[in-house]
Amino acid sequence: MARHKVEIANVNTANIKVLSLEEQLELFKRYQNGEEEVKEELIKGNLKLVLSVLKNFTGRADNLDDLFQVGVIGLIKAIDNFDLNHEVRFSTYAVPMILGEIKRYLRDNNSLRVSRSIKDLAYKALKVKDELILKENKEPKAFEIAKRLHIPEWQVVQALNSLKDTVSMFEPIYSDGGDIIYLDDQLSNDESLYDLETKIALRNALQQIKEKEKYIILQRYMMGRTQTELAEEIGISQAQISRLEKNGLAKIKKLIK
Repeated sequence: MARHKVEIANVNTANIKVLSLEEQLELFKRYQNGEEEVKEELIKGNLKLVLSVLKNFTGRADNLDDLFQVGVIGLIKAIDNFDLNHEVRFSTYAVPMILGEIKRYLRDNNSLRVSRSIKDLAYKALKVKDELILKENKEPKAFEIAKRLHIPEWQVVQALNSLKDTVSMFEPIYSDGGDIIYLDDQLSNDESLYDLETKIALRNALQQIKEKEKYIILQRYMMGRTQTELAEEIGISQAQISRLEKNGLAKIKKLIK
């Protein structure tokens, strides 16, 4: 099958190597034993983790190259901090770190630019507002300010709102000491209409199914991997992967009802 060339940050995604579990384990052992030169192999062999996370941000950012590079920083942090003694797959550990790095970047670089003309109008509206408060001894309505300035009411509202502090879509709004929930997670969009309660129920359900079923579901629906890829990695047939996936999904549906 032909592999389409897509370049992000000068990286040809069609040529990205994916490490097998055995290769990854061996490289981590060497790296954690002081062989710094293998770090580059670990980075290149896990770039698809970064690409899988970037799928969540398609259409939300102007420059995916920047997000890819930020995601790689998250990947490097995950490689540096990964502990082989914890019986957790590297992908399970790395994806939240990559996601967190990208969300922090978007949070810190998401300020809205307000035009000079709107700012000027806002300050005029504030001046009139102060004058009316002194004269009437009460907070004026937007239409009263608009009348004094001889402009439509909506322009006054728009101008005054431009002075308010913006809240990033990636502002943390909840943390239970582990997972962080961001404002963006709670805004409905075409991709996801799940509320907080459903997300928590789904997370809890994943903890109650068999480890192999959980791994397959996360790899299939978070990482975008195929059943064939997982069959080769785990060493079982594609039919068995399909059966484990269906069983896991069926259990999750029962648990979150």
